[in-house]
Amino acid sequence: MKYRALGKTGLEISVIGLGTHQFSGEWDKEFSPQEVSQLLNRARELGINFVDTAECYGDHEVERMIGEAIRSRRDEWIVATKFGHAYLGSPQKSNACSAEQVRRQLDDSLKALKTDRIDLYQFHSGTNAEFDAAGLWEMLNEQVRAGKIRFLGVSLSAGVTMNGDHHQLHRVGKVNASAVQVVYNRLQQKAAEEILPFCEREKIGVLARVPLAKGFLSGHYQPGAVFSAKDTRSTYSQKFNDEQLQIVEKIKRDEVPPGQNMAQWALAWCLKPKAVSSVVVGCKSVAQLESNAAAAALIC
Repeated sequence: MKYRALGKTGLEISVIGLGTHQFSGEWDKEFSPQEVSQLLNRARELGINFVDTAECYGDHEVERMIGEAIRSRRDEWIVATKFGHAYLGSPQKSNACSAEQVRRQLDDSLKALKTDRIDLYQFHSGTNAEFDAAGLWEMLNEQVRAGKIRFLGVSLSAGVTMNGDHHQLHRVGKVNASAVQVVYNRLQQKAAEEILPFCEREKIGVLARVPLAKGFLSGHYQPGAVFSAKDTRSTYSQKFNDEQLQIVEKIKRDEVPPGQNMAQWALAWCLKPKAVSSVVVGCKSVAQLESNAAAAALIC
């Protein structure tokens, strides 16, 4: 495993981070607490020290499984979670970004994660109006001073990133946030135009999420693939899925070295910019986890 600094935080995080949306059951597989513990334990053995989750992956349910899995090794992990949603039932969430709502979410996340502090607490892909909610960041910075939060971050929504709206990005320093999480992969490169250069200049840590483009860049699917109703990818049109997979076929033919695992290549591609501290990548099995971790060997 290799490690990079997360902006100016002083944290050294594994370049391969563990994303946990898959544990919510919204990707055509249900996970038991025992399976989550097995994956977290194997991740540490592989050198992964960064885990990213959210309050609305279930109603704090994924946080609870993570908390149980790492409680005896809490100090070995850099734990990130998010705020700003109320869970209404899979996959429905509602935005909940008032200072009081988020304060309650923070306490619920601390309880679920079985910890006394969250290493990185991130605004979760909300609107500009929600980002600017009265008293929100003042309350959060009070929680930093109280020791419940070590560092604040902003997870930019895909829409904000693709539309070139940088209101939240340019407010990162003003609200005392230290890291930005953004969609960035070989199929979605918009972040490279302004977000990555800005973060590099300002020494803001960058977490690249969806690095395998929701699995399209894994190399496991061909055009015509049909996803089950329990898979979040079934919410996209078949036309969109086929178009993405046709592009992936061309990338595999023209860019991926012969014999190289495409998923590992795609993860390493995201880490070419030095501004990117880590990729947040999920997995459904120990084998996938091990394959993802092996991508660190491809990074110069």
